[in-house]
Amino acid sequence: MHQLKQSTIYTILYLISLGHFINDALQSVVPAIYPIIKENLGLTFGQIGIITFVYQLTSSLLQPFIGNYTDRHPQPYSLFFGMCFTLTGLLILSMANSFAMMLLAVSVIGCGSSIFHPEASQVAQLASGGKKGLAQSIFQVGGNGGSAVGPLLAALVVVNAGQKSVAWFTLIAALGLLVLFRIGRWYGSLLAQRATTDVANVTPSVGLSKSKIRLAMLILVTLVFSKYFYLACMTNYFTFFLIEKFNLSVQASQFCLFAFLAASAAGTIIGGPIGDRYGRKYVIWCSILGAAPFALALPWVSLPLAILLSVVIGLVISSAFSAIVVYATDLMPGKVGMVAGIFFGLMFGLGGLGSAFFGWLADLTSIDFIFRVSAFLPLLGIVAGWLPKMEKK
Repeated sequence: MHQLKQSTIYTILYLISLGHFINDALQSVVPAIYPIIKENLGLTFGQIGIITFVYQLTSSLLQPFIGNYTDRHPQPYSLFFGMCFTLTGLLILSMANSFAMMLLAVSVIGCGSSIFHPEASQVAQLASGGKKGLAQSIFQVGGNGGSAVGPLLAALVVVNAGQKSVAWFTLIAALGLLVLFRIGRWYGSLLAQRATTDVANVTPSVGLSKSKIRLAMLILVTLVFSKYFYLACMTNYFTFFLIEKFNLSVQASQFCLFAFLAASAAGTIIGGPIGDRYGRKYVIWCSILGAAPFALALPWVSLPLAILLSVVIGLVISSAFSAIVVYATDLMPGKVGMVAGIFFGLMFGLGGLGSAFFGWLADLTSIDFIFRVSAFLPLLGIVAGWLPKMEKK
């Protein structure tokens, strides 16, 4: 889609960020209540693994296909209907009394996520007024906040009140429906406005050959792999690392993890505007490769330095994703939904795969070992040097 000349519409950006917050908070409830579901339904760890697989399949792999469809056939109220899927899935989850019902619940919730992310990225770009990095950062930080708050809400509500209390989360989904309906009205009016202009269906060219575009996309996928495999290690095992290496209490280690996650959220906000101003290629390069020295030093330093380095790593490495998504959509203009779906799907899928891989490796070796090994992943950021520079001077 070609974007009409307009100023940045911050109201829509804040609303879509709020929608992202609600969506990801509700999505993160699923893994947070695994212990309760396992006990209530008498499930095995193998069945929990199958539930996770089905959830990841519907929430990750469907995104590029849905994005490709909405690129060709824009659906202003698709975000609203995506939240309807999530609300329905939560109701089923609250009543699930069998393994089959659990699979149905998580697949419906996963479909809600797949519908949301590609079209929401499209909305963020349309409201950006040309500040696409800033818009993507505002949108993305909502999701980061939701992913952090969701498990906390599950711990406060579901742990005390049981599985049926998941139904209370539909009230949050109802708020999401109101927000996304408002966005749908704006999106629909914008499409109607575009339909009356001559520029509506013009797709700009990036001036690169197909082979260079394919190479650039391969480089971006490599960078997303290095970033999210490393983040999977930090997010899931940093507390264990601190407890084992420095004898920290569980509570103290959780505070340290919160500091890392807060820095990651700040990095997400910062990366987009810097990319708009100085070029997204340089943000991507400096973000991932720039985190490497700190990641390599982390397993070898004292506790105060380890906490400080984790904050620096979170701030630096998390500034890349907004720039990566916008760079990729600039490579393939007119396919914003599909490209966003690919990279959000990769983010979710690689995060889950990385968590499983490092858990397996930690069982074979040690927590300290996986931090020494994962520290080399940000070095893959060097391949960003081969990305073509696309921003006009």
